[in-house]
Amino acid sequence: MNIGLFFGSFNPVHVGHLIIANHMASYTDLDKVWLMVSPHNPLKDKNALINMYDRLEMARLAVEESINISVSDAEFKLPQPSYTIDTLTHLRERYPEHNFSLIMGADNLASLKRWKNHEILLRDYKIFVYPRPGFDNLELIDHPSVTLTQTPLMELSSTFIRRAIKEGKSVRFMVPDPVIRFIEAKNLYG
Repeated sequence: MNIGLFFGSFNPVHVGHLIIANHMASYTDLDKVWLMVSPHNPLKDKNALINMYDRLEMARLAVEESINISVSDAEFKLPQPSYTIDTLTHLRERYPEHNFSLIMGADNLASLKRWKNHEILLRDYKIFVYPRPGFDNLELIDHPSVTLTQTPLMELSSTFIRRAIKEGKSVRFMVPDPVIRFIEAKNLYG
């Protein structure tokens, strides 16, 4: 099976993430997309993250009715911070029957050369890239492993969602209802 790995903090998960995941599962040769909840992205501030288990649960709630999108906590069992190459090595050993590809935004492709063992990622994995505002002329876009998709451009961010919640503004239709209920019940981001 061809599995697309969509890594993220999902702090919180929102409809932008879900639209991208669904597009990749529906309009590429991927059979499924796994939302890979990252305990700590080495390029992000760990102090801005809420508990990883709350982020995992929100992601699960967001995709509970999906047949081609699921959630993985594989990085929870690995040393932190999480490096994509280490996670892929772990997954290949655990699931040798699957072919794994990466899903990333154009902003991440722009910084890929800063990633641990980026040459191996480019050599051994297909990378499906979705557009991001302001990232049009990318050095690696013509690499044979890279596929630029026609995913709808998403300008919604978890940072915007967190700020809106903190300010007491509605995030309805931007965040799935079960996730909103979870955030409210646990008083997250307030």
